[in-house]
Amino acid sequence: MSDTPQTGYQVLARKYRPETFVDLVGQEAMVRTLKNAFAADRIAQAFIMTGIRGTGKTTTARIIAKGMNCIGPDGTGTPTTEPCGVCEHCTAIMEGRHVDVMEMDAASRTGVNDIREIIDSVAYRAASARYKIYIIDEVHMLSTSAFNALLKTLEEPPAHVKFIFATTEIRKVPVTVLSRCQRFDLRRIEPEDMIGMLRRIADSEQAAIADDALALITRAAEGSARDATSLLDQAISHGAGETTADQVRAMLGLADRGRVMDLFEMVMKGDAAGALTELSAQYADGADPMAVLRDLAELTHWVSVVKITPDAANDPTIGPDERARGQGYAEGLGLRVLARMWQMLLKSLEEVAHAPNTMMAAEMAIIRMTHVADLPTPDELVKKLADATPPPSGPSGSPPTGGGNGGGAGFSQSTQAVARSSAGGSGASGGATALAQDPLEALSRYPTFDHVVELIRANRDGKLLMDVEAGVRLVAYQPGRITFEPSPKAPADLANRLGQRLQGWTGNRWAITLVNEDGAETIEERRTAGERAREAEARAHPLVSAVFEAFPTAKILSIRSEADIAAEAQSEALPEVEDEWDPFEED
Repeated sequence: MSDTPQTGYQVLARKYRPETFVDLVGQEAMVRTLKNAFAADRIAQAFIMTGIRGTGKTTTARIIAKGMNCIGPDGTGTPTTEPCGVCEHCTAIMEGRHVDVMEMDAASRTGVNDIREIIDSVAYRAASARYKIYIIDEVHMLSTSAFNALLKTLEEPPAHVKFIFATTEIRKVPVTVLSRCQRFDLRRIEPEDMIGMLRRIADSEQAAIADDALALITRAAEGSARDATSLLDQAISHGAGETTADQVRAMLGLADRGRVMDLFEMVMKGDAAGALTELSAQYADGADPMAVLRDLAELTHWVSVVKITPDAANDPTIGPDERARGQGYAEGLGLRVLARMWQMLLKSLEEVAHAPNTMMAAEMAIIRMTHVADLPTPDELVKKLADATPPPSGPSGSPPTGGGNGGGAGFSQSTQAVARSSAGGSGASGGATALAQDPLEALSRYPTFDHVVELIRANRDGKLLMDVEAGVRLVAYQPGRITFEPSPKAPADLANRLGQRLQGWTGNRWAITLVNEDGAETIEERRTAGERAREAEARAHPLVSAVFEAFPTAKILSIRSEADIAAEAQSEALPEVEDEWDPFEED
């Protein structure tokens, strides 16, 4: 990295911009691949760099351009991964003024005409350098027609032309373009590497800054070297003498990490008054309510990860005190509680972002979270209710047969209310019946009205099936003759449509007669009555009754009996495999 004195002030992000591959931080895999390619003289015609902002995509493109055109201090050099940085080409490229290295921002020049300028100039050799190089930043912003115009040139460029693309949205680049480029994924910079880089820059600038302040900057940068360097520049200017973590925290609008943990602890204990007081105190000290909730979400995520993967506690951006407290939370809090906290914080952040008064919205979010902090999770609630509810008794006062223990066994003995949709239906099951197309076919093949319903179902006339099930109150039936009372749900043309369909399917005329009374329940009414009876039976169970007492607005979404559960298990079970006879087995 260069620390050459400049005329006037130069921001750190530009002053310490990498000039060689050695200066790149955290991209060892890419550097190794490029060095091997240059050493073997297998330099690709086109490269594409992808990664988040600030990881060095455009900088890497310029370093590659320097390496391909470097001639060394004596003017006799060849392409290298260690450009000299002093020859005319290296100097002009790093300053962005080389006539043969053209940089284009695809975000502002997206059209096919912009690409056509490149295509037209490709045929001409480089004016002074070894290669003519085109660097296109944010290449995913090019229009479809621009990409199509570029494809042929990209596939067969002249030997003196190289393309280098950079993008943060690799998925938006057409596969036809990707397949013609050597791809490099620039990784987020690891916290250890980032802290080391910031320390080197701070020492070079003779700026005193605390290690925990660098950790805060690293965490805020989220893997972006440019963001981290810009924040360091701002922090050095913000601090007087030695820059402390408190100054950086104030600069970033963050709450004190220790105070965030205090607030987290109060929320998880259900201490609403204490949590609101702490939130107000942080607000009075200048903390943004949105930032406080965001810090709570970050802490909840980190504690959850530490609970699953204890090694995550060794994050170098976390101080020893924070690490010890976080590990304690991970040991004492259940994963379901943490997951519930995370979901509530996500919802709260959305609400605060759209609220006219962010502080009020944040306070209401804290009240909600403290209110549910000590509530049991659903499985804990069921277990608590099961332990507190005596098993239902049979006629003789003993538990019903069927085995099991406690209230849970009694519940599965009757029915189970589950949050899943149940499929209704009546009549025979199975595939479609054989259709009677011969007019002489005997109508005795349809001895009951249920057979008529199945015939409609087999022919996949969903509208007629729904109308028949909801609109036909059957009065009398014999093959070829149907008498029914229409229900209020029956459409006016039901009798006519039913007769036409049955004649077409069976080849025989059907007499459909309407009457005004004496009709039985419709199929839909019978099915609904059965479902109501099953729901009433489920509600009468002591455990279900206890659930509705605790949650009056709860609803039963579906009901499964033991027979339903057994049938489902049987359908999902793997078929048994019979033992095969082994001819070599000894008698």
